[in-house]
Amino acid sequence: MSIKPTEWKRMSFKGNKVWAYTGPQDKPVVEEGKILIKYQLDQEQEYRVHAVSVKPIDSSKLNKKVSRKKSRKVSAKKSKLNESKEIYPDNAICIYTDGASSGNPGPSGIGILLKAGEHEKKISRYIGTATNNIAELEAIRVGLEEIKNKKLPVRVFTDSNYAYGLLVLGWKPKKNQELVESILRLVKGFSDIDFVKVKGHAGDYGNEQADSLATSAIKSIVE
Repeated sequence: MSIKPTEWKRMSFKGNKVWAYTGPQDKPVVEEGKILIKYQLDQEQEYRVHAVSVKPIDSSKLNKKVSRKKSRKVSAKKSKLNESKEIYPDNAICIYTDGASSGNPGPSGIGILLKAGEHEKKISRYIGTATNNIAELEAIRVGLEEIKNKKLPVRVFTDSNYAYGLLVLGWKPKKNQELVESILRLVKGFSDIDFVKVKGHAGDYGNEQADSLATSAIKSIVE
């Protein structure tokens, strides 16, 4: 999603300064009770958090001057680590998903990395002839089906604009309606679930693992 810097407003999320996506009248855009935020304007990762957790910032605090730049950088690094914990609770299950298609449509595979603390589970599966969009959605569906305890917080990571738009931004599917609906039904069964859009092939460990698993599934059949 391409968003101009002027469409982001400085706000507070659980005591941490963030940038919130705003619309008309400079107010945060609320969709299904959630607001889109990011911690740095130039970062790719964006998060959807509950609107009630996002608050205005005291302008007097924003205007405070910091004399020692080095100390400020160190504090920012520590703050960033704390923010990450706020987004992903210690008991959260992280699902990294990716789909690949050789031909689009063509031989397709899905890759999934599930992480819970120090535990990991990898899934690499050939799904037959399909499009890349179908593979991306199927990876998410299979990943969600792997979660047995739906009371635990779940974070789903995808580099697919198509999947993110359909599942988070409310895009209306012109194709693959049944697959999208099946995923949305699964989502309703979780007590705490969020989707995170990540940039593909940018060095993110989970995303790179999912990509490798998806392409490996195709190679195992084609080669």
